[in-house]
Amino acid sequence: MITSRRDFLKLTTLSSTGLLLPQIGSLAAILKTDGNELTVLSEQLLQQWGDALLALQVNQPSAKGLHGGILCPSCAVIHGRCGDAIYPLLYLANKTKDRKYTDAAIRLYDWMEAMVSTPDGAWLNEVSMGDWKGITVFGATALAESLIHFEQLLNKATQEKWKNRLQKAGDYLYKNFTINTGNINYPIAGSYALCLIGTYLQQPHFITKGKGLAQQCLAHITTNKLLFGEGKPIPEKSVKGCYAVDLGYNVEESLPSLVLYGKLMNDTPLLEQVAASLQAHLEFMLPDGAWDNSWGTRNYKWTYWGSRTSDGCQPAYALMSAGNPAFYKAALQNTKLLALCTYDNLLHGGPHYVSHGILPCVAHSLAHSKALTTILLHATNIQPATAAQLPRERIYGVKSFPEINTWLISKNKWRATITGYDQEYTMKGGHASGGALSLLWHNDTGPLLAGSMNKYQLVEALNMQRDKNADTVCLTPGFKLTSGAQVYLHTNDLKATVDYQETSEAITFSTHSLLVNETQQPAPSPECSLTYIFEENALHIRGTATHEKAAYSLPVISTNNETLKLITPHQLEIYKPGSIVEITANTPIQLPGILTDRIFNFVPGMEAIPLLFETNHIDIKIVVKHRT
Repeated sequence: MITSRRDFLKLTTLSSTGLLLPQIGSLAAILKTDGNELTVLSEQLLQQWGDALLALQVNQPSAKGLHGGILCPSCAVIHGRCGDAIYPLLYLANKTKDRKYTDAAIRLYDWMEAMVSTPDGAWLNEVSMGDWKGITVFGATALAESLIHFEQLLNKATQEKWKNRLQKAGDYLYKNFTINTGNINYPIAGSYALCLIGTYLQQPHFITKGKGLAQQCLAHITTNKLLFGEGKPIPEKSVKGCYAVDLGYNVEESLPSLVLYGKLMNDTPLLEQVAASLQAHLEFMLPDGAWDNSWGTRNYKWTYWGSRTSDGCQPAYALMSAGNPAFYKAALQNTKLLALCTYDNLLHGGPHYVSHGILPCVAHSLAHSKALTTILLHATNIQPATAAQLPRERIYGVKSFPEINTWLISKNKWRATITGYDQEYTMKGGHASGGALSLLWHNDTGPLLAGSMNKYQLVEALNMQRDKNADTVCLTPGFKLTSGAQVYLHTNDLKATVDYQETSEAITFSTHSLLVNETQQPAPSPECSLTYIFEENALHIRGTATHEKAAYSLPVISTNNETLKLITPHQLEIYKPGSIVEITANTPIQLPGILTDRIFNFVPGMEAIPLLFETNHIDIKIVVKHRT
């Protein structure tokens, strides 16, 4: 625990120099085998994260503005939304009967009131940057859940103080929240918050408005049952007819709120629609529990396991698992992935943070602690399943999602995503498009290729981590051309076309795009064509760019402890646990000067070997072989 300004400054200094490196955890070491596997693991993770939050809390009454807040070891600030952690801290207090967690929750509440509370009943997203108050919905929900489940841990004066503050927050939501407040996650979260607060404080007008918001939100579901509204373009559809969809926010925030709303209000028709939407979104979960958000509008917050500041998919899938074993498996697999990305008791923003020496933002542990607390409080509604398959574990060929101009491929052990999605968020150069191969995953290796932002940029400055490397390499494979200060990528092209053919031997995707910059301005001679051929045991990438100085970038996901061997100038082997990835090319393969060197991208928190083929005509073959 931080007890003085000296502790605060010391930790800030160590964070900035990267000296506080977490230790890699082992799932086997923390996962027990008795009882409900999901709830057992959730209890253990919640205890780990809770103890880390406690250790990071500033406990020095004389430290004005700091006392009670939770310091982020990466960002060296106290995030405005850390007050939400009163909910998991009180859960731990109730579970362990240890007063230290109750005291920490009270200190945290007082910090939130002192630093981010506003006279109109709202809370601000950050102490010193911006005036966004939409996050009041999350603070109000956490406060309501805390009082509903744990008010017995608080003395009468504290109970009354918190209840009065909850009333003010509810009034703010009632007066200010509409279907057009922020992105779709806000009115959806508002529907649950208003009904929860209204039920607890006996405010029927809150409930009426919450019900109305929930019904309006159902209109934001496509014919393929994907939720849209993460971004509000005018008109609503893009040129290609695509909606604004973000997988991370949908599965980790919006759909869980709709499930909780439906359960609270006993709204069976709504829950049936939400179950169908959960099933549609589950198509994008990889067999290892990761969410494939290589294409979403808010891909800039993709962490492989989910999204940087949303709560988690567990309340949605676990609480809807009765009658659908795949939902339980989804919640369990994703929680196992959270465990594998937890080091030194904190959830990290991707699988390779530790190997690259990157400190975690505390927001991940703060947010996901709430999700795990919720499923533990509703454990009787969770139906464990021993045998179930996720959709992407099946071999099905190709599935098309026209509302996001994206295709999923499942061929033997290959899983892949190709996207021409043309919905942009508030920035240019965001998620991959252009007919990009935005994800390649293999049963024996896990991820091999992953789509990052085309240009890493801090869209939400305090909700993302600053990259100290001035030359961040885009992880999305594709043709590129650099001309002076301009960078042209075919993965920027929002007008690209994609076609495919499927036979029993192979699935072949053909894409046509232009080398364009982030504002869609083309390079001279910008035409590109790429073909991806998925065979039983090989992937072929063949392509041509008309500009003679174009090059093909192929960053292959690989940690710095994996051995590289250049068998011939045209053949590379990457030694992974239990397998060898063999890459052959029609042009010499250039390796980093130091074979352990890796690039790192915060989207989705992975290291990669920056292979660059300096030719405008490529013929690459990728094979995964068993390693004895």
